[in-house]
Amino acid sequence: MAFDIDMIKGVYSRMTERVDAAKKVVGRPLTLAEKILYNHLWDGVSKTAFKRGEDYVDFAPDRIACQDATAQMALLQFMQAGKAKVAVPTTVHCDHLIQAKLGADKDLQNAINNSSEVFNFLSSVSNKYGIGFWKPGAGIIHQVVLENYAFPGGMMIGTDSHTVNAGGLGMVAIGVGGADAVDVMAGMPWELKFPKLIGVKLTGKLSGWTAPKDVILKVAGILTVKGGTGAIVEYFGEGAKSLSATGKGTICNMGAEIGATTSTFGYDEAMERYLRATGRNEVADEANKIAGYLTGDDEVYADPEKYFDQVIEINLSELKPHLNGPFTPDLATPVGEMTEKATKNGWPLKVEWGLIGSCTNSSYEDLSRAASVAKQAVDKKLTTKAEFGINPGSEQVRYTTERDGILDIFEQLDAKIFTNACGPCIGQWSREGADKQEKNTIIHSFNRNFSKRADGNPNTHAFVASPEMVAAIAISGKLDFNPLTDKLINQDGEEVMLEEPTGFELPPKGFDVKDPGYDAPVADGTKVSINVKSDSERLQLLTPFKPIGNNVKGAKLLIKAFGKCTTDHISMAGPWLRFRGHLDNISDNMLIGAVNAFNKETNKVKNQLTGVYGAVPDTARAYKAANVPSVVVGDHNYGEGSSREHAAMEPRHLGVVAVIVKSFARIHETNLKKQGMLGLTFANEADYDLIQEDDTFNFLDLNEFAPNKQLTLEIVHKDGSKDVIKLNHTYNSNQIDWYNEGSALNLIKKENA
Repeated sequence: MAFDIDMIKGVYSRMTERVDAAKKVVGRPLTLAEKILYNHLWDGVSKTAFKRGEDYVDFAPDRIACQDATAQMALLQFMQAGKAKVAVPTTVHCDHLIQAKLGADKDLQNAINNSSEVFNFLSSVSNKYGIGFWKPGAGIIHQVVLENYAFPGGMMIGTDSHTVNAGGLGMVAIGVGGADAVDVMAGMPWELKFPKLIGVKLTGKLSGWTAPKDVILKVAGILTVKGGTGAIVEYFGEGAKSLSATGKGTICNMGAEIGATTSTFGYDEAMERYLRATGRNEVADEANKIAGYLTGDDEVYADPEKYFDQVIEINLSELKPHLNGPFTPDLATPVGEMTEKATKNGWPLKVEWGLIGSCTNSSYEDLSRAASVAKQAVDKKLTTKAEFGINPGSEQVRYTTERDGILDIFEQLDAKIFTNACGPCIGQWSREGADKQEKNTIIHSFNRNFSKRADGNPNTHAFVASPEMVAAIAISGKLDFNPLTDKLINQDGEEVMLEEPTGFELPPKGFDVKDPGYDAPVADGTKVSINVKSDSERLQLLTPFKPIGNNVKGAKLLIKAFGKCTTDHISMAGPWLRFRGHLDNISDNMLIGAVNAFNKETNKVKNQLTGVYGAVPDTARAYKAANVPSVVVGDHNYGEGSSREHAAMEPRHLGVVAVIVKSFARIHETNLKKQGMLGLTFANEADYDLIQEDDTFNFLDLNEFAPNKQLTLEIVHKDGSKDVIKLNHTYNSNQIDWYNEGSALNLIKKENA
């Protein structure tokens, strides 16, 4: 069945008029991304040609998706907005709170036992406010969205950075913080700086061991983790049309790893096949009626340099399989070049685990291709050298792959079939021996490989690859194994080679599922009650933040973060996920992973009131108790990674008034603004070096806070000397209103009062 078909028809019915009007205003042909953006303007038909990377624009997204870890805070905020029902179709997906340990059935039951309070809260709030609820075990949010909700030409926001996965079906799907989602749930416009455009022309066709995953691993190597910031990446060309819809989804999914606002592909036959295979014939029929509007104009793709801010060209016929890592998803190494690189850098070549799944690579096609490699290991009498873990993307995928014998092949290699959930990808992995913190290597088909992310061990070297390459390397047990050239010794002492993987774009017998795990909300939720216990360790009703104000003097340095500081460093996942609905408890993990620039240690900073070194959260609480504001200083691309707004809410809760860095990742900067904080950048990056451990900060002209106007900061050092520097910001007048009111949510409540 097709969810929300009337909404989709409405999007399509207005698209021709709005896109044609936009072409006249802009005065040229349009990319796909531009067509979708101009069709979703809050004010309707465009009268303005927006400047990319400059103009803030109000949009009207079609739908919202939330995963359970971020949904808690998003819904706690929405409960304060004064609305009886969400304004657009919204879903909640329970996929983050299930720990992988023993196997699917036991792990799922343990999660239900341990997190029933949270699941019941999410279910009741969903029921009350008209939100679709996907139960624990139903699947990973982005795979479920691709199978049920994504549609060509649509616009969606989601409280997870990998919402961008839906670009595989031609959407503009963007990861946001919960406060952004609350705006749209409450029927208000959603604001975004009009993105720049990066075009990726794909020629040729994939073959052999090369997979769609290798496209984005190559792009990540080219653009790095911040090269896509503020831009939409649009893939086109004959090579793009040759990819499956789920393969396109994989590529779009990892666009989050280059900082891109989102990524997308034009509507084509592969998308139509996927829509029909997943029971959405009506969506495909409607899309076919306006197919020319659901892809970029021919003139754009014929001469892309004229229309995109940057163009990259990749020949799929020449593309090699890649391994990216360790510790960052943009460190790209073609298979066959790993021996020298790993030896030089001291990366362990022995592989302990191979993990297949996550929202990036858990489709039927992914599992079938990986299983074709695993089947060879069985048939060729190979003994696998690494352990295997499999996370199917959804109950529909799990049920269908079980029916077709695919999961059985993995089980013949003693693989653990984990729950249809994120599991190890987001730190929900109870890995035996990880607490010993031994240096080791794993390989997975996930998207991120930051330090400690999978198993909590800072010495686990995680490498990202396609599912079929994960299978091959796990079977060999060697990071530098090249299945194109290398042989293996089987149980009979014979030399054998693995043949090229094969698989199915879609199940030959069609998809099937007994219980997909979906609960529809009741028609009238006014009688549904929501219970949050006052002594709960998992959930806490929110108290509105008070405005920071325009007189910030005597603020103390909390931490000067050194090097990479992602949302994992600011607010870790893993075991901390259990507190995602309790702001005070989750704040005990604030910045505990950040490296202090002065002693190069984590979670050890100087309390200027006592001179004693202690944990970052404890020091922040001490400043807050003494009514002393604090400041965080950081490096480039601060807040890279997840959309988790906890990384902004925790500092706000513990008295941090400003985060001053060389540059921000997009979502985190927005999250800081939404929570009524100052997210500022050094006008002169070298001023980062001026910051000393005992510094005090005075903001000299916050009373003149205005768009496009620098702020002035006085830095008072311990010896009494001072430096006065300039700080840049990207706040517009609406965002300054958020600051003045204490948060964006406070402003919503005020307007709805």
